[in-house]
Amino acid sequence: MNIGVVMKDVPDLVEDLEVEDSVLPLDDMSFVPSEWDDQALEEALLLKEEENAHITVVTIDTGDVDNMLFTALAKGADRAVKLVGDFTRELSNRQRATLLAHYCQDQGFDLVLTGVQAIDDLDGQIAGLTAGLMNVAHASVVRDVHLSGNAVTCVQEYSGGKMAELELPTPAVLGVQAARKPPRYVTIAKVRQIQKTVELEEIEADSGAGDAPLVTIRRLYKPEASGHAEMWGDDVDEVADKIVSLLEDKKLLRS
Repeated sequence: MNIGVVMKDVPDLVEDLEVEDSVLPLDDMSFVPSEWDDQALEEALLLKEEENAHITVVTIDTGDVDNMLFTALAKGADRAVKLVGDFTRELSNRQRATLLAHYCQDQGFDLVLTGVQAIDDLDGQIAGLTAGLMNVAHASVVRDVHLSGNAVTCVQEYSGGKMAELELPTPAVLGVQAARKPPRYVTIAKVRQIQKTVELEEIEADSGAGDAPLVTIRRLYKPEASGHAEMWGDDVDEVADKIVSLLEDKKLLRS
């Protein structure tokens, strides 16, 4: 079984994001692997342990992505590939999907896993767009991925807590919501050891691939605070009285 895992790096939300002239100054920010892509990688590694699968991690070179790829190798991925070209972090998801679909189709992956979404756009379109361009089966917001012959099974989550078990023919592209286990930890020492012994593969990609984005960002700004928290102290009786008074003011409590 040949599995591809699509990853990207996103702004580290530990830092305080500053908006300048309606844009985020990306050059001044630090980046980390998308948490959902980390879930997709973990699910692929579990499949490797169960089915002796071969894992290729691929990302588009929009900046300093090397450490993310070396970390994936240190966790157990077999190959790490950068699609290189004249790319910036403003690359649209349509353009990303076009580049990824061309590469994944050339590689003949049986299964492609990626995160269901990323914190820098939250539109959840990469898996669906990539599958559509490859003309293969697709499901998103999934977990519990298992291989069964020439098919893959998974559980898809719906709103309201509803779930369904799906079976898709391979090849397929899945947008992973959560892995069966938390993403594994790897030490910095092991990552550095991989950096010394393994070279990342670089593949030239068409910098002009994909359509222009259908949606453009006109303005960015921090949300305005509509209120603030009020601390009521540690006196239980006093706090209870304030809660009752608040509920009465909002006509949520009748005496």
